[in-house]
Amino acid sequence: MLELGIKIGAFLLAISILVTIHEFGHYWVARKLGVKVLRFSIGFGRALYTWRSANQETEYVIAALPLGGYVKMLDEREDEVDAAERHRAFNNKPLWVRSAVVVAGPLANFLFAIFAYWCVLMVGEAGLRPEIGSVTPESIAAQAEFAPGDIVRAVGERETPLWTSFWFALISKSLGGNDVPVQVETADGQAAIRTLPGERLVELDPGRGFLDAVGLSVIPPLPPTIGTVVPDEPAMLAGLQPGDHILAIDGLAIDTWVDLVDAVRSASGVELLLEIERDGKLIDVALTPASSDQDGQTIGRIGAGPAVPEALLDPLTIKIHYGPVDAVAESVRRVGDLSLLTLRIIGHMLIGSVSVENLSSPIGIADTAGKTASYGVEPFVKFLALLSVSLGLLNLLPIPVLDGGHLLYFAIEAVLGRPLSEQAQSLGQRLGLALIAALMTLAFYVDIARLLG
Repeated sequence: MLELGIKIGAFLLAISILVTIHEFGHYWVARKLGVKVLRFSIGFGRALYTWRSANQETEYVIAALPLGGYVKMLDEREDEVDAAERHRAFNNKPLWVRSAVVVAGPLANFLFAIFAYWCVLMVGEAGLRPEIGSVTPESIAAQAEFAPGDIVRAVGERETPLWTSFWFALISKSLGGNDVPVQVETADGQAAIRTLPGERLVELDPGRGFLDAVGLSVIPPLPPTIGTVVPDEPAMLAGLQPGDHILAIDGLAIDTWVDLVDAVRSASGVELLLEIERDGKLIDVALTPASSDQDGQTIGRIGAGPAVPEALLDPLTIKIHYGPVDAVAESVRRVGDLSLLTLRIIGHMLIGSVSVENLSSPIGIADTAGKTASYGVEPFVKFLALLSVSLGLLNLLPIPVLDGGHLLYFAIEAVLGRPLSEQAQSLGQRLGLALIAALMTLAFYVDIARLLG
């Protein structure tokens, strides 16, 4: 219950911050350009708390359903407007003013993301050194001659001071379909280029497990020791416990966790005999891996995770600092790169080359929010930056009911010299709502399926 409470609390905090920033962008620009703002609401539904500005013009509201917000402006299309205030109505403002007010919300999200990254970089960003810990045999990385001990210095021309920056740069390059040169420093201090084939990379899903699919891990080979077991999965049902050390399977020695995984994956529905060391005693355990579909293949799974020694990653952990000016430049570059990558992934989803499993509903967002909040302030702030960019981009999509839909209407108005008819706009709104509802339904399905395994 505590973990669930942390997830819900972190999710509500994240959404409240980002919605407030988004709506404040609309509000601030509207006020500056002479549009009268009637209400600034964080949340929907019944008002929990209300107060008015000093000039009594704007009502500020905190509402019961904290999953969004809105800014209500004076508009003749919605209410009757006094003749003396018609010049302050949104619908009577020039096209550039209306466009500026609409785009200000997403822009505020991008500016917040830049500020969040700037704060992290100024304080110091902690992460793992981009040193290759292990390379999966016969993988894409193995064919490119990556080796344990290689330190990744750059992907193309993009420097990679942290493992996460290596991961991000490689995903960005992989979507182009071209060979990707990776500059490394070998274990003996020599400079080298490892070239990853573009035709292999473009086949990979850029979502979860991308580097695993490439065949690279920052973690050195782990011993075959059980760290976690999943309830009601074969490992728990067979009696495996955290701390169990796997010595052999069907008489074949198991030296690393990868050996264990390989043995399990190739034995879907086949009983295995495990020789285990537990508390200094040798015991035998029989279990049958369950079946799971992955990329069109049936593989075995037992529902167990490895034990990762606490001190294993300490020598790899580093912290990088930026000066005030350099931090601004790096923050702008990160937001720009993240925006381009997100748009490219959306495009690949539309043509079916990227899995829809990369979608997230409030369930997935809450799960990630809770995890990052439990890790500390820095991961949570970086998560807020990522989510803020996503919110800004989502709202700029040319879908009616979103900010991008309004901008689409304004673009048509600029071409035609007159606004679209109310009937056309109403039809667009209904289609937009249906599309958003379909996307949210799909995202909820993906997250629920993921939680259910």
